[in-house]
Amino acid sequence: MPIVRVDYTHVGHRATGIERITTEQFNDAALAPLTIRPFSAVGSRVHIMAAQTFGLPICAIRHPSDVFVFPGFPPCPYFALARERAVLYVHDLFLLTRPAALNRAARYYMAPMFTVAIKKLRYFMTNSLHTAQQLRNWCDPAATVIPFRPRIRNVFGLVVDRRTEREAAPPILRVVSIGTIEPRKNFTAAADICAALAARLQCAVEYHIVGRFGWGEDASLLRARPNVILHGALSDTAARAVVEAADILLCASHDEGLGLPLLEAQYSGIPIVAPDADIFHEVVGSSGLFIETKDPRRAAEKIAQAITTSSWRTEYVAASTANVARWNALAERDRTEVVAFLSRLCATANGGDSE
Repeated sequence: MPIVRVDYTHVGHRATGIERITTEQFNDAALAPLTIRPFSAVGSRVHIMAAQTFGLPICAIRHPSDVFVFPGFPPCPYFALARERAVLYVHDLFLLTRPAALNRAARYYMAPMFTVAIKKLRYFMTNSLHTAQQLRNWCDPAATVIPFRPRIRNVFGLVVDRRTEREAAPPILRVVSIGTIEPRKNFTAAADICAALAARLQCAVEYHIVGRFGWGEDASLLRARPNVILHGALSDTAARAVVEAADILLCASHDEGLGLPLLEAQYSGIPIVAPDADIFHEVVGSSGLFIETKDPRRAAEKIAQAITTSSWRTEYVAASTANVARWNALAERDRTEVVAFLSRLCATANGGDSE
C-alpha cells in the first residue's frame, strides 16, 4: 500500500509557523485514512542538508510507489525527475520575489532548489488563496495547485477574559506585534505608526514585539526607539501574557504568505490592524482594520477613529471570534479535498514521470 512520506527534516530545530503547519497538518490524524510517514533529520545543519539532498532521494528510489510531500524546504532537483509523486507545499514566493530580503542560506541554498521545483513540479499545495494565485504566475500552467489552509489552534492558550470591560480610552495603549525581527516584517514602520498614534491620542503608546532577533539591523534600530519593548522569543505562556495585556495587534509586513499569528491572536479577541493588501483581507476579512503603512499619520488617524467609540472592544471581540470560526471552516473543507487528492495520487503513483 502506498505511503505518503512527509519531509520533516526542518522540524525540531526552531519553533516557527512552517514547523507548526508541518506537524499539525501532515500526520496520520490530520490526513486519515492515509498512512503518513515523517522523514526526519537530526544533528547539525550539514546533517539536515545531507538528508534533504541525499537521504530523501535515496528513500524515493527505495520506495518507488510512495508519494513525497515537502511542507518546509523545497525538494532537491532529483524530485523533478519523480514529479508524479512529489508535492510541494508553498508558504510564500519570497524566495523568488524578494531576493533582497533573504539571508545568505536562503539566497544560495533554498532559492535555487525552490526555483527548480516551481518550474518542474506538477503538484502544489498552498497556505492561502493569495499564495495560490501568486504561484500560478510562476509554475507550469498545467500544474495542480490546491489550497490547504491550516486550521487555527489556540497555541498560546489565549482567553478573552475581561477584555470587553477595559477602559475604552486607557492611559497607556499597548500595541503588540508577533514575528521574527527582520526587514520584511517592517517593524520600524510599525514603530512610526505607534509614535504617530501617541501624538494623535495624546496618551502613551507602548509598542511590544514578540519574536526572535533575525538578520538585518532592524533590532538595533528598534532598541533605540522610545516606548519600544523587544521581548525576544518567548514561551507560549509568556507570549500569552503579552498578547492578552495588549489592546491592539499591529502588522506592518511588506508581504506575507499567510500571517498565521494574526489568526492565532484572535482567540484573545484583540483587534487586528494590518496592511491594506489582498492576503490580509483574506486572512482577517471583515474583522480587521486595514491601513497604509507608508503613511504613519494617516494610519494612526484610522486606528484612532476605530477605537474612539465606547463599544470598540466588544465589537472586535465578536468579530475576532467569528473570523476564527470562518477560517477553520475553510480549513476543514481544504483538508477534505487534500485527502482526496493525495489518495488519488497514491493510487496512480508509478515511481517516475509518465512522459
